[in-house]
Amino acid sequence: MKTTELTGKFYDIQGFSVHDGPGIRLTCFMKGCPLRCLWCHSPESQEFGAELNWMEIKCVGVEKCGRCLTACPHGAISRGATKTDATGEELQLVAVDRAKCDDCGACAAACPARALYICGEDYTIDALMERVRRDKPFFKTSGGGVTVSGGECLSQSEFLTEFLMRCKAEDVHTAVDTTGLAPWEKIQKILPYTDLFLYDLKHMDSEKHKLGTGVPNDLILENAQKIAAAGGAFQIRVPVMTLFNDSAENFDALGKFVKSLGSAVRTVQLLPYHNLGVVKWERLGRSRPAIEITPPTDALMQARRQQLEDMGLDVIIH
Repeated sequence: MKTTELTGKFYDIQGFSVHDGPGIRLTCFMKGCPLRCLWCHSPESQEFGAELNWMEIKCVGVEKCGRCLTACPHGAISRGATKTDATGEELQLVAVDRAKCDDCGACAAACPARALYICGEDYTIDALMERVRRDKPFFKTSGGGVTVSGGECLSQSEFLTEFLMRCKAEDVHTAVDTTGLAPWEKIQKILPYTDLFLYDLKHMDSEKHKLGTGVPNDLILENAQKIAAAGGAFQIRVPVMTLFNDSAENFDALGKFVKSLGSAVRTVQLLPYHNLGVVKWERLGRSRPAIEITPPTDALMQARRQQLEDMGLDVIIH
Protein backbone atom coordinates (compact mmCIF):
# COMPACT_ATOMS: atom_id res chain seq x y z
CA MET A 1 0.00 0.00 0.00
CA LYS A 2 1.44 3.36 -1.03
CA THR A 3 1.55 6.06 1.64
CA THR A 4 1.77 9.82 1.21
CA GLU A 5 4.89 11.41 2.71
CA LEU A 6 4.20 14.01 5.36
CA THR A 7 4.71 17.58 4.18
CA GLY A 8 4.40 21.03 5.72
CA LYS A 9 3.60 24.24 3.85
CA PHE A 10 5.90 27.22 4.41
CA TYR A 11 5.77 30.77 3.10
CA ASP A 12 9.37 31.68 3.98
CA ILE A 13 12.56 30.23 5.43
CA GLN A 14 15.12 32.74 6.72
CA GLY A 15 18.68 32.01 7.72
CA PHE A 16 20.83 34.18 9.99
CA SER A 17 17.83 35.32 12.02
CA VAL A 18 18.82 36.96 15.32
CA HIS A 19 15.50 38.12 16.81
CA ASP A 20 13.61 34.81 17.00
CA GLY A 21 15.31 33.21 19.97
CA PRO A 22 18.90 32.90 21.20
CA GLY A 23 21.88 33.00 18.85
CA ILE A 24 21.83 32.73 15.06
CA ARG A 25 18.72 30.88 13.95
CA LEU A 26 17.00 29.37 10.98
CA THR A 27 13.40 30.64 11.16
CA CYS A 28 10.82 28.60 9.27
CA PHE A 29 7.48 30.33 8.65
CA MET A 30 4.51 27.98 8.19
CA LYS A 31 1.32 29.02 6.39
CA GLY A 32 -2.09 29.24 8.01
CA CYS A 33 -3.34 31.17 11.03
CA PRO A 34 -6.62 31.06 13.02
CA LEU A 35 -6.29 34.75 14.02
CA ARG A 36 -7.20 37.72 11.88
CA CYS A 37 -5.30 40.56 13.51
CA LEU A 38 -6.45 43.91 12.14
CA TRP A 39 -2.84 45.10 11.87
CA CYS A 40 -1.37 41.89 10.40
CA HIS A 41 1.96 42.64 8.68
CA SER A 42 2.23 39.15 7.14
CA PRO A 43 -1.08 38.58 5.30
CA GLU A 44 0.62 35.86 3.23
CA SER A 45 0.71 33.80 6.43
CA GLN A 46 -3.05 33.73 6.98
CA GLU A 47 -4.36 31.26 4.41
CA PHE A 48 -3.32 27.60 4.41
CA GLY A 49 -2.98 27.18 0.65
CA ALA A 50 -0.44 28.54 -1.82
CA GLU A 51 -1.23 32.05 -3.09
CA LEU A 52 -0.24 34.12 -6.10
CA ASN A 53 1.53 37.39 -5.35
CA TRP A 54 2.24 40.19 -7.80
CA MET A 55 5.03 42.68 -7.12
CA GLU A 56 4.51 45.70 -9.37
CA ILE A 57 8.00 47.10 -8.91
CA LYS A 58 9.54 43.99 -10.54
CA CYS A 59 7.27 43.88 -13.57
CA VAL A 60 9.18 44.83 -16.75
CA GLY A 61 6.00 45.43 -18.74
CA VAL A 62 3.89 43.60 -21.27
CA GLU A 63 5.82 44.84 -24.33
CA LYS A 64 9.17 43.60 -23.02
CA CYS A 65 7.87 40.31 -21.71
CA GLY A 66 4.17 39.41 -21.52
CA ARG A 67 4.81 35.69 -21.09
CA CYS A 68 2.29 35.47 -18.25
CA LEU A 69 -0.55 36.56 -20.58
CA THR A 70 -0.44 33.31 -22.50
CA ALA A 71 0.77 31.09 -19.66
CA CYS A 72 -2.38 31.37 -17.54
CA PRO A 73 -4.83 28.55 -18.45
CA HIS A 74 -7.78 30.47 -16.97
CA GLY A 75 -7.35 33.87 -18.60
CA ALA A 76 -6.74 35.52 -15.25
CA ILE A 77 -3.82 37.63 -16.48
CA SER A 78 -4.51 40.57 -18.79
CA ARG A 79 -3.05 43.91 -19.83
CA GLY A 80 -3.36 46.40 -17.00
CA ALA A 81 -2.45 49.96 -16.11
CA THR A 82 0.56 51.83 -17.40
CA LYS A 83 3.32 53.47 -15.37
CA THR A 84 6.44 55.49 -16.03
CA ASP A 85 9.65 53.85 -14.83
CA ALA A 86 12.75 55.53 -13.41
CA THR A 87 14.14 56.20 -16.87
CA GLY A 88 10.95 57.93 -18.02
CA GLU A 89 9.84 55.00 -20.20
CA GLU A 90 6.16 54.09 -20.13
CA LEU A 91 5.40 50.48 -19.24
CA GLN A 92 2.13 48.62 -19.49
CA LEU A 93 1.76 46.35 -16.50
CA VAL A 94 -0.37 43.24 -16.10
CA ALA A 95 -3.56 42.83 -14.11
CA VAL A 96 -4.63 39.76 -12.15
CA ASP A 97 -8.31 38.78 -12.07
CA ARG A 98 -8.50 37.13 -8.66
CA ALA A 99 -11.96 35.70 -9.43
CA LYS A 100 -10.48 33.60 -12.25
CA CYS A 101 -7.14 32.80 -10.58
CA ASP A 102 -6.82 29.44 -8.83
CA ASP A 103 -3.20 29.99 -7.72
CA CYS A 104 -1.95 27.23 -10.02
CA GLY A 105 1.39 29.02 -10.49
CA ALA A 106 1.61 28.77 -14.29
CA CYS A 107 2.05 32.53 -14.69
CA ALA A 108 4.68 32.62 -11.92
CA ALA A 109 6.65 29.86 -13.64
CA ALA A 110 6.62 31.92 -16.84
CA CYS A 111 7.69 35.20 -15.19
CA PRO A 112 11.48 35.66 -15.49
CA ALA A 113 11.46 38.81 -13.33
CA ARG A 114 9.69 37.08 -10.43
CA ALA A 115 7.08 39.85 -10.40
CA LEU A 116 4.51 37.06 -10.20
CA TYR A 117 5.38 34.42 -7.63
CA ILE A 118 3.69 31.75 -5.57
CA CYS A 119 3.82 32.08 -1.79
CA GLY A 120 3.59 28.70 -0.13
CA GLU A 121 5.92 25.76 -0.72
CA ASP A 122 5.66 22.18 0.52
CA TYR A 123 8.62 20.62 2.31
CA THR A 124 9.14 17.07 3.49
CA ILE A 125 10.85 16.50 6.84
CA ASP A 126 13.95 15.21 5.08
CA ALA A 127 14.18 18.23 2.77
CA LEU A 128 13.79 20.65 5.66
CA MET A 129 16.39 18.80 7.72
CA GLU A 130 18.85 19.17 4.83
CA ARG A 131 18.34 22.94 5.08
CA VAL A 132 18.82 22.80 8.88
CA ARG A 133 22.12 20.95 8.57
CA ARG A 134 23.58 23.70 6.38
CA ASP A 135 23.30 26.13 9.30
CA LYS A 136 24.40 23.82 12.13
CA PRO A 137 27.93 25.32 12.28
CA PHE A 138 26.35 28.74 12.98
CA PHE A 139 24.10 27.25 15.65
CA LYS A 140 27.09 25.71 17.38
CA THR A 141 29.19 28.88 17.51
CA SER A 142 26.33 31.23 18.50
CA GLY A 143 24.13 29.08 20.71
CA GLY A 144 21.39 29.28 18.08
CA GLY A 145 19.06 26.79 16.48
CA VAL A 146 15.76 26.43 14.65
CA THR A 147 12.64 28.53 15.23
CA VAL A 148 9.32 27.43 13.73
CA SER A 149 6.93 30.34 13.28
CA GLY A 150 3.86 31.23 11.25
CA GLY A 151 1.08 32.04 10.74
CA GLU A 152 0.38 29.58 13.50
CA CYS A 153 2.66 26.57 13.20
CA LEU A 154 0.50 24.52 15.59
CA SER A 155 -2.16 24.52 12.87
CA GLN A 156 0.14 22.03 11.08
CA SER A 157 0.84 20.17 14.30
CA GLU A 158 1.58 16.72 12.87
CA PHE A 159 4.40 18.04 10.72
CA LEU A 160 5.59 20.40 13.46
CA THR A 161 5.86 17.59 16.03
CA GLU A 162 7.81 15.31 13.69
CA PHE A 163 10.13 18.12 12.62
CA LEU A 164 10.91 19.15 16.20
CA MET A 165 11.61 15.51 17.09
CA ARG A 166 14.10 15.27 14.24
CA CYS A 167 15.81 18.52 15.26
CA LYS A 168 16.24 17.33 18.85
CA ALA A 169 17.55 13.97 17.62
CA GLU A 170 20.36 15.96 15.96
CA ASP A 171 20.92 18.11 19.06
CA VAL A 172 19.51 21.31 17.50
CA HIS A 173 18.00 23.91 19.86
CA THR A 174 14.32 24.43 19.06
CA ALA A 175 11.95 27.35 19.53
CA VAL A 176 8.27 27.57 18.63
CA ASP A 177 6.77 30.99 17.89
CA THR A 178 3.06 30.63 18.63
CA THR A 179 -0.12 32.59 19.28
CA GLY A 180 -1.06 29.92 21.82
CA LEU A 181 -4.41 29.39 20.11
CA ALA A 182 -4.47 25.61 19.76
CA PRO A 183 -5.92 22.61 21.59
CA TRP A 184 -3.78 21.69 24.58
CA GLU A 185 -3.26 18.18 23.15
CA LYS A 186 -1.27 19.64 20.24
CA ILE A 187 0.95 21.68 22.56
CA GLN A 188 1.43 18.72 24.88
CA LYS A 189 2.85 16.66 22.01
CA ILE A 190 5.58 19.20 21.18
CA LEU A 191 6.54 20.02 24.78
CA PRO A 192 9.29 17.37 25.06
CA TYR A 193 10.94 18.68 21.87
CA THR A 194 10.59 22.45 22.39
CA ASP A 195 13.38 24.25 24.24
CA LEU A 196 11.68 27.65 24.13
CA PHE A 197 8.21 29.01 23.40
CA LEU A 198 8.11 32.46 21.81
CA TYR A 199 4.62 33.18 23.09
CA ASP A 200 2.47 36.06 21.86
CA LEU A 201 0.36 38.08 24.28
CA LYS A 202 -1.53 40.73 22.33
CA HIS A 203 -4.02 42.03 24.92
CA MET A 204 -4.98 40.99 28.44
CA ASP A 205 -8.66 41.92 28.11
CA SER A 206 -10.44 39.09 26.30
CA GLU A 207 -13.09 41.25 24.64
CA LYS A 208 -10.53 43.74 23.35
CA HIS A 209 -8.37 40.85 22.21
CA LYS A 210 -11.32 39.54 20.19
CA LEU A 211 -11.94 42.95 18.65
CA GLY A 212 -8.33 43.15 17.51
CA THR A 213 -7.67 39.56 16.47
CA GLY A 214 -11.05 37.92 15.89
CA VAL A 215 -10.67 35.53 18.85
CA PRO A 216 -10.81 35.82 22.66
CA ASN A 217 -7.67 35.19 24.71
CA ASP A 218 -9.01 32.67 27.26
CA LEU A 219 -7.46 29.58 25.63
CA ILE A 220 -4.22 31.47 24.99
CA LEU A 221 -3.78 32.39 28.65
CA GLU A 222 -4.87 28.94 29.82
CA ASN A 223 -2.32 27.25 27.58
CA ALA A 224 0.44 29.56 28.84
CA GLN A 225 -0.32 28.49 32.40
CA LYS A 226 -0.29 24.82 31.42
CA ILE A 227 3.03 25.15 29.59
CA ALA A 228 4.58 26.80 32.66
CA ALA A 229 3.20 24.09 34.95
CA ALA A 230 4.60 21.41 32.62
CA GLY A 231 8.11 22.85 32.80
CA GLY A 232 8.19 24.74 29.51
CA ALA A 233 10.26 27.90 29.00
CA PHE A 234 9.00 31.21 27.58
CA GLN A 235 10.13 34.29 25.79
CA ILE A 236 6.94 36.32 26.00
CA ARG A 237 6.40 38.47 22.90
CA VAL A 238 4.21 41.56 22.97
CA PRO A 239 3.48 43.39 19.71
CA VAL A 240 2.88 46.97 20.86
CA MET A 241 0.12 48.79 18.94
CA THR A 242 -0.75 52.43 19.58
CA LEU A 243 -4.26 52.89 21.02
CA PHE A 244 -4.82 49.13 21.18
CA ASN A 245 -2.63 47.55 23.84
CA ASP A 246 -0.08 50.24 24.78
CA SER A 247 -1.84 51.57 27.87
CA ALA A 248 -0.29 51.45 31.33
CA GLU A 249 -3.39 49.58 32.51
CA ASN A 250 -2.94 46.77 29.98
CA PHE A 251 0.78 46.50 30.76
CA ASP A 252 0.02 46.29 34.46
CA ALA A 253 -2.27 43.32 33.80
CA LEU A 254 0.30 41.86 31.41
CA GLY A 255 3.10 42.12 33.94
CA LYS A 256 1.02 40.47 36.67
CA PHE A 257 0.10 37.57 34.40
CA VAL A 258 3.67 37.06 33.22
CA LYS A 259 4.89 37.13 36.83
CA SER A 260 2.34 34.43 37.67
CA LEU A 261 4.11 32.11 35.22
CA GLY A 262 7.15 32.19 37.51
CA SER A 263 10.58 30.99 36.46
CA ALA A 264 9.23 29.63 33.17
CA VAL A 265 9.59 33.14 31.72
CA ARG A 266 13.13 33.89 30.56
CA THR A 267 12.43 37.34 29.14
CA VAL A 268 9.75 39.62 27.73
CA GLN A 269 10.26 40.90 24.19
CA LEU A 270 8.45 44.09 23.19
CA LEU A 271 7.88 44.42 19.44
CA PRO A 272 6.94 47.96 18.36
CA TYR A 273 4.46 47.91 15.49
CA HIS A 274 5.79 48.87 12.06
CA ASN A 275 3.91 49.39 8.82
CA LEU A 276 6.46 47.83 6.48
CA GLY A 277 4.12 44.94 5.71
CA VAL A 278 1.27 47.05 4.34
CA VAL A 279 2.46 46.58 0.74
CA LYS A 280 2.09 42.79 1.12
CA TRP A 281 -1.70 43.16 1.11
CA GLU A 282 -1.52 44.76 -2.31
CA ARG A 283 0.65 41.93 -3.67
CA LEU A 284 -2.16 39.51 -2.78
CA GLY A 285 -4.80 41.72 -4.38
CA ARG A 286 -6.46 42.43 -1.04
CA SER A 287 -7.57 45.63 0.62
CA ARG A 288 -5.13 47.14 3.10
CA PRO A 289 -5.48 46.30 6.82
CA ALA A 290 -8.74 47.45 8.39
CA ILE A 291 -6.92 49.95 10.56
CA GLU A 292 -3.85 52.11 10.05
CA ILE A 293 -1.75 52.18 13.21
CA THR A 294 0.88 54.78 14.00
CA PRO A 295 4.07 53.10 15.24
CA PRO A 296 4.64 53.72 18.97
CA THR A 297 7.20 56.35 19.92
CA ASP A 298 10.55 55.47 21.45
CA ALA A 299 9.46 57.29 24.62
CA LEU A 300 6.39 55.11 24.98
CA MET A 301 8.36 51.92 24.37
CA GLN A 302 10.89 52.88 27.02
CA ALA A 303 8.11 53.74 29.47
CA ARG A 304 6.46 50.34 29.01
CA ARG A 305 9.81 48.63 29.29
CA GLN A 306 10.49 50.42 32.56
CA GLN A 307 7.00 49.56 33.82
CA LEU A 308 7.64 45.83 33.35
CA GLU A 309 11.20 46.03 34.67
CA ASP A 310 9.87 47.68 37.83
CA MET A 311 7.78 44.54 38.30
CA GLY A 312 10.96 42.46 38.26
CA LEU A 313 10.84 41.25 34.64
CA ASP A 314 13.73 41.09 32.17
CA VAL A 315 12.66 43.09 29.09
CA ILE A 316 14.13 43.62 25.64
CA ILE A 317 12.86 45.75 22.73
CA HIS A 318 13.24 44.57 19.13
